[in-house]
Amino acid sequence: MGLGIIGWIVIGIVAGWLAEKVMGRNHGLLTNLIVGVIGALLGGFIAGNLLGIAVGGFNLITLLVAFLGACLLLFLLGLVKRRA
Repeated sequence: MGLGIIGWIVIGIVAGWLAEKVMGRNHGLLTNLIVGVIGALLGGFIAGNLLGIAVGGFNLITLLVAFLGACLLLFLLGLVKRRA
């Protein structure tokens, strides 16, 4: 069972907000949503294709994967910003 659009938005906002707090950033709600959803895609790709972990549905594992993907995204963006 996959996530609907509302599920992606909720997971994205929560994951983006958590990543923002852990990584020491200060963004708004829309940025948290974008970071969270892109982080969920990044984390889902890594979990599914590289680690062989099936991720889907509205559960804690999905939130954890989205959160870790969002943290990775913020880390990589921080590296790019430092070099520029």
